[in-house]
Amino acid sequence: MTAHITHIWRLLKWGRTLARHGALRGIERDPMTPVPVRRLVRLARLGARVPKQPRYADAFQSIGPAAIKLGQTLATRPDLVGEVAALDLLRLQDALPPVPFATIRAEIEASFGKPLEQIYARFDEVPVGAASIAQVHRALTTDGRDVAVKVIRPGVTEQFNRDIQTYEWAAAHVEQLGGEIARLRPRMVIANMKRWTARELDLRREAASASELAEAMVAEPGYRVPAIDWDRTTGKVMTMAWIDGIKISDREALIAAGHDLPAIAARLVNAFLRQAIAEGFFHADMHQGNLFVCPDGDIVAIDFGIMGRIDRRARMWLAEILYGLITGNYKRVAEIHFEAQYVPAHHNVAEFATALRAVGEPMRGKPVRELSVGGMLDGLFAITRDFDMQTQPHLLLLQKTMVMVEGVATSLDPDINLWETSGPYVKGWLRDELGPEAKAANTLIENWRTLQRLPALVRRIEDAFPEKGGAPPPPPLSEVKLIRVGGGWRYALVAVMAAAAGVGATLLLSSSL
Repeated sequence: MTAHITHIWRLLKWGRTLARHGALRGIERDPMTPVPVRRLVRLARLGARVPKQPRYADAFQSIGPAAIKLGQTLATRPDLVGEVAALDLLRLQDALPPVPFATIRAEIEASFGKPLEQIYARFDEVPVGAASIAQVHRALTTDGRDVAVKVIRPGVTEQFNRDIQTYEWAAAHVEQLGGEIARLRPRMVIANMKRWTARELDLRREAASASELAEAMVAEPGYRVPAIDWDRTTGKVMTMAWIDGIKISDREALIAAGHDLPAIAARLVNAFLRQAIAEGFFHADMHQGNLFVCPDGDIVAIDFGIMGRIDRRARMWLAEILYGLITGNYKRVAEIHFEAQYVPAHHNVAEFATALRAVGEPMRGKPVRELSVGGMLDGLFAITRDFDMQTQPHLLLLQKTMVMVEGVATSLDPDINLWETSGPYVKGWLRDELGPEAKAANTLIENWRTLQRLPALVRRIEDAFPEKGGAPPPPPLSEVKLIRVGGGWRYALVAVMAAAAGVGATLLLSSSL
């Protein structure tokens, strides 16, 4: 297990980088920040030239690949880092200098155990994109197909594993401080990031995600996923069909090509809704760099390292919440929050419905450009605090993706009304899923399956808990060794950090004299 002093040293270095970019200012000024954390922030910025305008994305980019992924994760948590920081962190799209071609060639040949020329007839040495985890090259297969080849950057797996250990260590210590920061569940944020990154580091899993999404979206016209070349895919290398299209961010090129931008924006919104609500499996990295428009007008998505999954019960709640907000049925939206146990039972449903109305009414019937996203988020976050709502991990990716989809759709059609665009789809899905016939059929099927599982379930419970009985608890988070000195371990941490900062400051002063 990594020593405490190693974690502290890494955090001190990263803290200095964040401070130089002004990225710690919000934490220091937030009244909700625990006093020990505020002290550490002040130590980190000691002697640093802090810019007037924080550059959050630039700070995480400077620290390295693992920090980029952490920044992308924090972009899903405006309640944790603030709306301004979250929006700025959405700029993190993994643009990094490429790895030399000789290194990439060696990685591919090691993965397949044969020379590059036996796998690809042509392989472009200059990549078309280089990200924090992998880079992409264009190639031609030996059987004449144009493909994109994604290759994991050498050494990146070891670096991620090392840095994530420190993230877990820091989150565990911060969460122990209790209060508001414990409600925001920083350990869960890091746990989610760790899971997402594990998927991205195994390209076979990304290929499987692309294949699964392609099957799920067959019935959605105008949205496609490139085909995977499984014979040329390993854990370190993934090969998929090359896409000839215009980046969805290039609005002028789309207009010049004669595309109907409002139709594309509406198609993107409905494709996302189908993935999230109907399928429960969605592309969670739908920023502008990962979406293309083909000559026939189809939207094609790439980069499936980050995928979201929502179970059917949560999707039902989500659809009802969205439809309730669209139609102004705040009482039903409030009831769903209590049924889903998002809001503790000791609160009042009617009061929660009124709070939702205060946030929802200003948004209804207006185009996106007339809405204050910041004001809406501030209102929602105030509700979560006032009603003791804990962060729901399964909705974090969904929240991030909704912000991305909204941004892309608005860039295509500034007058789009997301409520009106999504309303018919959500209403139709709810009618199909919650209508009398569907409800009766689902009840019969669920009851029959429950009866079939009951004998085996009872036996497993008896085997696992012969004395106590009952279901096992959810899987625990990673064990993290905390610094503890009697009851004042947190002050020991501050003292160690202060000592480390003091040594660093002394060295800096000595070198400048």
